[in-house]
Amino acid sequence: MSPLMLLLQSAPALAAGALLTIKFALLSMAFGLAGGLLIALMGVSERRWPVGVARAYVSVMRGTPLLVQIFVVYYGLPSVGIELDPTPAGVLALSANVAAYLSESMRGAILGIARGQWLAAYSLGLSRQQTLRYVVGPQALRIAVPSLSNSLISLVKDTSLVSVITVTELLRSAQEVIAATYQPLPLYVGAAGVYWVLCHLLEGLQHRLERYLALPTRH
Repeated sequence: MSPLMLLLQSAPALAAGALLTIKFALLSMAFGLAGGLLIALMGVSERRWPVGVARAYVSVMRGTPLLVQIFVVYYGLPSVGIELDPTPAGVLALSANVAAYLSESMRGAILGIARGQWLAAYSLGLSRQQTLRYVVGPQALRIAVPSLSNSLISLVKDTSLVSVITVTELLRSAQEVIAATYQPLPLYVGAAGVYWVLCHLLEGLQHRLERYLALPTRH
């Protein structure tokens, strides 16, 4: 069978795997952004213990491989009485991992805002929380968008790792077809093409968001 015919016949299986990959990515992005924001706020806190907890979390998550983290969640947690199905285990591991990277992007963007912005807001009677929400936050978001987008695009590719815990996402779908056809090259290339398309679409959204948040230019 020609590679093209094989890809056409395998298209339904790859499409089903791609849909699950998108589901994993969207869920992990949502939970990862929420977790990353919380950790970033802890990292810029005026109290020592939230800062210490945030730094420790980021250090552990960035200093250990994502594959090991997936194994810990799926195979390790049952030993302490927490059993998760493959899908929630994969989402949890991916979310926890990307939250660490997103939090550093957010924290860096917040710290990158000039101190004068904080002082000006305080002089108007705004609290620290109000300053973060209405003054510093919107400016920090503009700075953080490229870095946040890069982490989220990488997350799409990282979803391939959940195939090791029997989640039939895009890569595992391709592997199952390969096991039946013994033709790995066209199927791996096809899977790589799907990942590229998904990442390319996210890059387009990133550029549109950057243009939307860009400061108006003077003519």
